[in-house]
Amino acid sequence: MSADDQAFLDVLSSLPVSLQRYSNDIADYVDKHVEQLAETLRDTLANASWVPEQFRPQPPPPPPILAVPASALDKLQSWLSRNKYLIGFVVVTGGYAAYKTYQSTARWRKPRRARRARNGGRVDVVVIAGSPALPLTRSLSLDLERKGFIVFIVANSHEDEIMVQNLARPDIRPLGMDITDAVNAGNSIDAFARYLQSPHASVPNGRRHHLSLQAVILIPSLNYQTSPIATIPPSSFADLFNTHLLRPILTIQAFLPLLTARLGPPSAERSRPSLLSSSPNASPKVLVFTPSIISSINPPFHAPEATVCSALSAFTEVLAAELRPLGIPVTHMQLGTFDFAGFTPAARSRLVHQPGLGDNGADAQSWPDAARRAYGRNFATQSASPISTGRIMPGLRGSSLKELHNAVFDVIDGSVTSGTVRVGLGASVYGFVGRWFPRGLVSWMMGIRKVDDLATWQGNKGSSAYGSPRSPRSPRDHLSPAGSDKEKEAGSDSFVAVPPLEQVQDSDVWKEH
Repeated sequence: MSADDQAFLDVLSSLPVSLQRYSNDIADYVDKHVEQLAETLRDTLANASWVPEQFRPQPPPPPPILAVPASALDKLQSWLSRNKYLIGFVVVTGGYAAYKTYQSTARWRKPRRARRARNGGRVDVVVIAGSPALPLTRSLSLDLERKGFIVFIVANSHEDEIMVQNLARPDIRPLGMDITDAVNAGNSIDAFARYLQSPHASVPNGRRHHLSLQAVILIPSLNYQTSPIATIPPSSFADLFNTHLLRPILTIQAFLPLLTARLGPPSAERSRPSLLSSSPNASPKVLVFTPSIISSINPPFHAPEATVCSALSAFTEVLAAELRPLGIPVTHMQLGTFDFAGFTPAARSRLVHQPGLGDNGADAQSWPDAARRAYGRNFATQSASPISTGRIMPGLRGSSLKELHNAVFDVIDGSVTSGTVRVGLGASVYGFVGRWFPRGLVSWMMGIRKVDDLATWQGNKGSSAYGSPRSPRSPRDHLSPAGSDKEKEAGSDSFVAVPPLEQVQDSDVWKEH
C-alpha cells in the first residue's frame, strides 16, 4: 500500500470523532439556550396577570441546602445575637439586684453602738415623743437603750409615767410634760435642759461628763377610725385633729427652743478637753414618723388617716425648710407595715389588733339604712382587701422591726442624710402606686364597685339624710373642746379630751398580721 492510500485512510478514520465532537457542541449549545428560553418563558407566564391561576407554571423547587453541623460556639454566638435585648435587660436587672443585696447586707451587718465617755458612761440622749402604749414606741425605746442611748419618753399623764417605769430599764426614763398646758411644757423643757447641762457620773464618785441630745423622735397617734365620711360626726373630726394633728405639732413646737439652743457644758468648762471617745454631732436630729400606705393611695373610707398623715407630711416639709438654715436636719420616716408578733404581750394585744370583717360589719350595722345602702357593700369589700390593711398580698407578714431600728440609728448617727426615708413592707411599693397608678384603678383593685341601689330622701325632722341626729349645740360648739367647761370659763381654747384607746379603732397599717 502506498503512502497516499494510508493518508486517505487516516482522514476517513478521524471523520467520526470530529463529527461526534461537533454534534456534542451543537447539542450543548441548543440545550443551554433552550433551557434559558424555557426559564424565561416560565417566569413570564408565572408573573403574567392575564394567565389564570390554575394554568400558571409552578416555580422550580429551590436547590437543596446541605446542613453543616455547627459548633457549640457558633450556636452560642447565634443565640446571643438573636436575644441581645433580653440579655441586656437581665444583666442590668441582675447587677442592680446584686448591688442592692450587697448594700443591704453591709447595712445589716454594720455595728451600731452609741458613743461612750472615756469612763464608760452613756452620753447620747434621745427623746421619743410618743405614747408609751404604742408597740412602736416600746420597741424603739428598748432597742435604742440596748445600743447605748439614754432614752426619755414624753409622758403626758401619770399613767404614761407608770407605763415607762414598767419597762424596767434604768436608762429609759419618763419626761413628764403636759403638752396641753404651755406653762407646764415650758417648765419641763427648762428642767430637761438643766439636766443635760449638768455633769453626770456613771458610777458614784466617778469622773463626770456631760450629756448630748442627739435626736427628738415624734411618733404621732396611730389609731384612726375607718368609716365613710358621711357617718363621722363633726365632733369626731374635731377630736381627731386635736389629738392626732395638733398635739404632735405642739410637741415639736415645745422642743424647738431646746433644739436651737446649742446645748453644751457651762462656759467655764468648755475649755477643758472632751471626755468623749469621739466628737459630738453638730446638732440634734428631728425624726417625724407617719404611716405612709394609706396617705399614699388615699383609699375610700380612710379620710381621718389620709387627712392627718397628709397634714403631718406638709408640716414636716415646712419644719425642715425652717430648720435647714439652722443646721438642724429633719427626716420624715414614712413607715410601712411591721411584724409585732411576739413583741406585744396578750394583755396589750388590743393595741395592735387588726379589726376583722366582724368588727367592720358591726360598725356598718349601726349606720342608718341610707348609709348602709350607699357605702355598706363597698366598705365591707375594701376592709377585706390586702391593700386596705397595708399588705402586698394576703398572708404576707410585715417587715422585721430590726429594719426600722437600723434605719433610725443610721439617721441619728448621720449615715443617712436623706430628708425622706421609706422603711417597712409596702412603704415604697404603695408610694409608687399612689404616684403613678390611676385612682380609679386602685379603687377597683380594692373591690370598689358602682352602687345603683340608693335610698330615697326622707327629710326626717331632727336628722340628716343619713340619720345623724342634729346636736342642740351650735356648729361652733362642735369644734370646741368636749367636756371642758372649766376651760371655757377660763377662756382657754386648748385640747379636747383624748378618748381612751379602747374607744378608738387601730390603724390599718400598724398591725400584727
